[in-house]
Order: sequence, then structure tokens, then C-alpha cells
Amino acid sequence: MIQTLITSKTRVKLLLKFFLNSDTKSYLRNLESEFGESTNAIRLELNKFEKAGMLQSELEGNKKLYKANTSHPLFKDINNIVFKYVGLDWIVEHIVSKLGNLESVFLSGTFAKGLDSKQIDLVIIGKVDEDYLKELCEKIGKKINRKIDYTIVEKLSIKDGIYLLLWSRENKKK
Repeated sequence: MIQTLITSKTRVKLLLKFFLNSDTKSYLRNLESEFGESTNAIRLELNKFEKAGMLQSELEGNKKLYKANTSHPLFKDINNIVFKYVGLDWIVEHIVSKLGNLESVFLSGTFAKGLDSKQIDLVIIGKVDEDYLKELCEKIGKKINRKIDYTIVEKLSIKDGIYLLLWSRENKKK
């Protein structure tokens, strides 16, 4: 879907990296190893995003650290497009909303790091009917062409990994 509008694979990867999780920060060399692409291709796209004001950068020592500019007028729109591309809007609309007694739902794994994957990992905090959850995940997974894996916990220990808040009772969405 998004590849039809944005033909640069590197640009799509950068959109996922920085606009799925706005707390993500990265250096050029880290992006090179994550994407498996040349630094030149990545640098060109980073420069375009930075020139457009969509990314901000700062120097840390001799390295340039990039992050999304959350105050850019298009940030929220791009974030929503990325959420729809991944299928997270379907997860919130068709899984989370039907589960009932939830505290929050976090995105973990590859997507929480801003990398594309065929699997979406969720951490669910609350009491749910696991059989119903499994059924919903299979149904929506087929719809969005991704496997949805989940872990149900009573409390999340943030120190155990990278998590992106997808939904909470207080916010009703990210």
C-alpha cells in the first residue's frame, strides 16, 4: 500500500523507524546495520527529511543523532499513516476495543524498535478471555497480513525491553 505512494524502500523504512515510535533516536551507522543498506542511500533520505523539517538532528560527540520532529505540522498525519500501514489501527479498533477489562496495550518487539516485520508483538495488561483474544488476533492478522502474537501480564517491567504504548484506559489511544 504505502510502497505505491512512496517508491523509495529506504524512505519507507525511515518513516517506520522515526514515525511509529517518536521516541526513537538513531545514528546513520545504526540505520545502516538495521536496514542492510548503504550509508549513502540512507544519508540522502535523512537529509531530505531533515531539510523538510520532519526530522531533527543533534550532534553527540562526532555522531549525528536523528529523531522525529514531533512539532512538525504533518507529524501526527504521518504517524497515523504509518499506524494504518502496519495495521495498528485495526488492532486498536477490532481487538483492543472488544476485550473489555484492559489497563493498557503495548507494542513490543521489532515494531517497537521502528522496524517492519510480518509479526506484531503485543503486551496486554489486564484480564481478558484468552480464547477470544486468540480468535480475534487470528482474524485481524489475516486481514492485515501480519501475525499477531501477544503476551498477557499483570504488570509491565519497562526495563525488560522497548515498548510503545498503543492504547491505555486513560488515553483510549496512544
